[in-house]
Amino acid sequence: MQRSRGFRSKTRHKLQLTKRPGRSNPITKKIQRFSEDDLVHIIIDPSVQKGQPHPRFHGKTAKVVETRGRAYIVSLNDGNKAKKLIVRPEHLKIQE
Repeated sequence: MQRSRGFRSKTRHKLQLTKRPGRSNPITKKIQRFSEDDLVHIIIDPSVQKGQPHPRFHGKTAKVVETRGRAYIVSLNDGNKAKKLIVRPEHLKIQE
């Protein structure tokens, strides 16, 4: 029997939340706004499955290109190839 190789395979440690008191999923992450040309870090929140990018992009820095509904289109280089991802704001963090 062939094993499953789904979207979240091999992410046991990468997509772990640290145990912290208080709300596990604060509303402020959902309502944060970004403008075009903002630099953002892609940090996947495993408690929110909707709008997640592929785990290979976890920890990468990207540039916001445009908005699409509630989500943002971010562009980054994956190796030598430019890629565009559709990511919801729960999985993004502004670069200071």
